[in-house]
Amino acid sequence: MPIALLALALGGFGIGTTEFVAMGILPEVAEAFGVSIPTAGYMISGYALGVVVGAPVLAAAGARLDRKHLLIGLMAAFTLGNLASALAPTFEALLAARFLTALPHGTFFGIGAVVAASLVPATKRAQAVSLMIAGLTVANIVGVPLGTAVSHAFGWRSTYLLVTLVGAATLLALIAWVPSQKPRAGASVRAELGALRRGQVWLALAVGAVGFGGMFASYSYISPMMTEVAGFGPGAVTLILAVYGVGMTAGNLVGGRAADRALMPTMYACMAAIAAVLLLLHAVAPYKIPAVAVVFLLGFAGSALIPSLQMRLMNAAADAPSLAAALNHAALNTANAAGAWLGGLVIAAGYGYTAPNVLGAGLAVIGLALALLSGLLDRRAKAPAAPGGAAGAEPAEARG
Repeated sequence: MPIALLALALGGFGIGTTEFVAMGILPEVAEAFGVSIPTAGYMISGYALGVVVGAPVLAAAGARLDRKHLLIGLMAAFTLGNLASALAPTFEALLAARFLTALPHGTFFGIGAVVAASLVPATKRAQAVSLMIAGLTVANIVGVPLGTAVSHAFGWRSTYLLVTLVGAATLLALIAWVPSQKPRAGASVRAELGALRRGQVWLALAVGAVGFGGMFASYSYISPMMTEVAGFGPGAVTLILAVYGVGMTAGNLVGGRAADRALMPTMYACMAAIAAVLLLLHAVAPYKIPAVAVVFLLGFAGSALIPSLQMRLMNAAADAPSLAAALNHAALNTANAAGAWLGGLVIAAGYGYTAPNVLGAGLAVIGLALALLSGLLDRRAKAPAAPGGAAGAEPAEARG
């Protein structure tokens, strides 16, 4: 695989760290600004909103730029956003900085996926995309625990300074290793937005937003599930989340290989696996060792889905892949927000900390149904017309 993929993966590592480390430093942020922890949580939802807004806007606006230059500009904005977060004088300034930092998130992954796929033979495109995304999954194993530890030792501002350094290193790697890529002939904002007229693009986005939302409905409440139901101490949660991160990394790499061999069957299998694993987690949550094992499987199944989703969108919008690939991450952040909200509703209704697993399994089944519908429509569109036309009618040429 080309060394340019390492630069893209390093960027994914920085983005993944800044997105997920917020959960670990909430108490320090709340104390520093004198706000409650739920209020401090607005910086998480603000970041997700920035991803959803920035992905389509920046991907469409950058359609006519050299992709290498666009990636450099996006990473520069991300790096400055983290520096602004570290220096924020007020909580309101921090919220604004987190929103601005998130704007390049989806577009960086979208453009990066297009670049990664262009650097390898067609038979390895999904693997190349999965290697880029591996940076984000490794962030859950290394970046998030390291950032949380730095926050505890030196304060939460140090965490964002650390991510700023990762962003600066990524800029140097992008400049040195990623080749220039001129925009596609005829590329424009209008052409990119034209991809949104295709039903298959919206179906793929719905699979991610709904089906992946099932995984987030459970993952958002892993901590209380492991402490209140499985009986682990609070100190064990970090290790359990690292197990989840290892599962994500392994699933991402396996999912990339599988998607190169059979794209749609991989998507079907991953959606079905998410539903099955969530039901299994609901059953074994009270038992420590089985619960941790299933947390690994949850990370594996969820992350294995991402490369096939990414490639499905890029294929569905072959003449406007940048916007479609970026929108995948907007859909996944929508899944994050919606899944966490729905999971919280069933807990608040008194169904317990394992109830989000059942809810999530239902969402995954809906996602599987949408994926199957997409595949069915594809097969119908590619099926050859019946001899003689519809209902066996003579061809027009013969009638003439």
